[in-house]
Amino acid sequence: MNPTDDPNPETPSFHAPIDPPHPPEGHWTLDDIDYAAVDPRRLDGEPALLYLVAGASFVEIASDLYTRNLIEYFDGDDELQDWLSSRWEREEVQHGHALRRYVRAAWPAFDWDGAFAAFYADYSPLCKTELLGPTRALELAARCVVETGTASYYTVIERVSPEPVLTDLAGRIRADEVRHYKYFYRYFRRYNERESLSRPQVFRTLASRLREVDDEDAYVAFKHVITAAHGIERFGRRDYRASRRLVMNLARPHYPYRMAAKMILKPLSLNRYVQRAAVPLLSVGARYLLAH
Repeated sequence: MNPTDDPNPETPSFHAPIDPPHPPEGHWTLDDIDYAAVDPRRLDGEPALLYLVAGASFVEIASDLYTRNLIEYFDGDDELQDWLSSRWEREEVQHGHALRRYVRAAWPAFDWDGAFAAFYADYSPLCKTELLGPTRALELAARCVVETGTASYYTVIERVSPEPVLTDLAGRIRADEVRHYKYFYRYFRRYNERESLSRPQVFRTLASRLREVDDEDAYVAFKHVITAAHGIERFGRRDYRASRRLVMNLARPHYPYRMAAKMILKPLSLNRYVQRAAVPLLSVGARYLLAH
């Protein structure tokens, strides 16, 4: 078997990328990850970490939904559309396949295919073009928030992982997400020059997207990881809050507060003195949110 072949070749009954995409030239591939060296014993007693990795694999593989929406939204911008389709989507979906293979190696009892099929059925209706930002610049500002969240997410996994293969994989994905942020920020600046948005307008978009980061995506992913892992039929907000507390307890000591604060504030184009004062305040706010 080729290392990039799926060990479970049967085709599931959902429409999502079931094969790893061809990676962009120069990008790492699944062949670069030493899955044969995965040691599940190192993850004994680490259910929250496994939940994080499995949930991330679901959302990343479904990135094709976001990409189609964004390509439609940015109709006429050939450069951005080309980057979204040839780089961003391929790398995001590859992240999902890399994480899926890791879950299968580290958590063989988990029914990934069944859980993902249920997740995709719930998740795909939430991805609609009409839910994107009111202007192109504001949508790109919102994407900066999302990429900040994913870069921080994989930083936590990289730092907390007791298993070397997962540490390596999370570090690779984190680096990709930081690079994606830089692209979205560059395109934001280009569109913002045309739209001349006020700082309060950008701030409201950043704040709104921050409030949504922990909403539907995380809820739907955790719902289907937990229900598949524990064989429960009902999963409500109370169950989600309990799962979230477990994850927050794991993440809190390892979260990259200052990095995330700087990335969130960048689209506001604050002068260096204001930013220097704002970063610690935002870091404190993030610590508070992770503690509650």
